[in-house]
Amino acid sequence: MKPHATPFLGPPSEFCEFNRAKAVVLPFGYEGGVSYGRGTAQAPQAVLEASQQVEFYDEDRKSEIFRIGIATIAEPEIPEDPKQMVAQLARLTDDLLKAQKFAVVVGGDHSITSGYIQTIAKYYPKFGVIQLDAHADLRPSYQDDLLSHASVMARIREITPHTLQIGIRSMDITEAECVQKENLCLCTMRQWRRGRFDLKAALSTLPEKVFITLDVDVFDWSVIASTGTPEPGGLGWYEALDLLETIFTTKEVVGCDVVELSYQPHDPNSPFAVAKLIYKMIGMKFAKILEPTPTKK
Repeated sequence: MKPHATPFLGPPSEFCEFNRAKAVVLPFGYEGGVSYGRGTAQAPQAVLEASQQVEFYDEDRKSEIFRIGIATIAEPEIPEDPKQMVAQLARLTDDLLKAQKFAVVVGGDHSITSGYIQTIAKYYPKFGVIQLDAHADLRPSYQDDLLSHASVMARIREITPHTLQIGIRSMDITEAECVQKENLCLCTMRQWRRGRFDLKAALSTLPEKVFITLDVDVFDWSVIASTGTPEPGGLGWYEALDLLETIFTTKEVVGCDVVELSYQPHDPNSPFAVAKLIYKMIGMKFAKILEPTPTKK
């Protein structure tokens, strides 16, 4: 696979080599499934550029996480047709899983997740999907589009019934009826904030292997402001990190994506936060093999 001209973090070149990398960042800036604000097409490049300012040393891991090897793949030319787009991402992630890489896809709008999930299903007969999001995304279709970003969890649930949705604070009546009828495991933001959701109990109902799809609108605007369909009252930075830490230590995370960042020239903070979040998640994934980086006395 062709390397990206702007490798994630910009570490010494030997740590960007595909063959030695344990993690691979795949930028995929498709925005054909959006329904409100635009800017997701430019988001992956903004994240890669912002990542150049992220410190190599992670204070939580007491380690320079990049030393496990993090490769960055050149962004492909993405088809406009949504079905072709999904098939393309499925092929790309298939190549990465075949090479035994932990693939982090940077979107792009949330409709892209369907392609990655198709690949996950090929490798893991039983797996769960954990969605961190402001929106339920359970509409059977939206604006006559089966592959709208507002329908991604409906498409995912056609592949696996094992889902957990956290941070939800926006849904329509048909989605609410679906949650009730199918007894879906969904935690609203108000439930989370008031301590009325048992995360560990919910995780125990999922298979051992899980995929994390993280829509950045799950965050409060003070953390990430630029997203296509913003909602007030989301997760704080450390609140989200604690949540992710619990997931990574409880389950085997086999893949993840970070979607729905909307590039805005006036907001350098949001892509930086996404870049740092991705670095933190890679550190959580490989926490058991990270070696502490000695500091000079």
